[in-house]
Amino acid sequence: MNKPYKIPESVLVVIHTADLDVLLIERADKTGYWQSVTGSKDSLDEPFVETAVREVFEETGIVVSDAPGAVPLHHLTDWHLSNIYEIYPVWRHRYAPGVTKNTEHVFGLLVPRTIPITLAPREHVDHIWLPYREAADKCFSPSNAEAVLQLPKYLRRP
Repeated sequence: MNKPYKIPESVLVVIHTADLDVLLIERADKTGYWQSVTGSKDSLDEPFVETAVREVFEETGIVVSDAPGAVPLHHLTDWHLSNIYEIYPVWRHRYAPGVTKNTEHVFGLLVPRTIPITLAPREHVDHIWLPYREAADKCFSPSNAEAVLQLPKYLRRP
């Protein structure tokens, strides 16, 4: 059975603390490639906020909802920013033939620094908290680095 092609619309979620520390996760398929949470929509009609909530949970184990014990949904902020970028050639096989660009929608997620992180081992092998400028320097993706640098502008304190 063939795996369906990825939808070239995704989210980038900058997970951060009130003190501007940013969570980065290291890709399992590319050693040294550090990033924020990213992921494509599962269906064309999936709202971006749902994509963000799902990807945060899948990649970090962080639950975002209004349920007790979860990170409140209002801590997830749509920055109303989007980036269109060239999909790296190494990952183009995941998309339909001829698809070379992706549109990424940026969100921020305010969490406590002590929140437990449970990585999806097939996707990520390590995580680190860094001050936002250092985190931006460590991101392999220019659009991810730029989003992290925008954090002070979009910081929403509880």
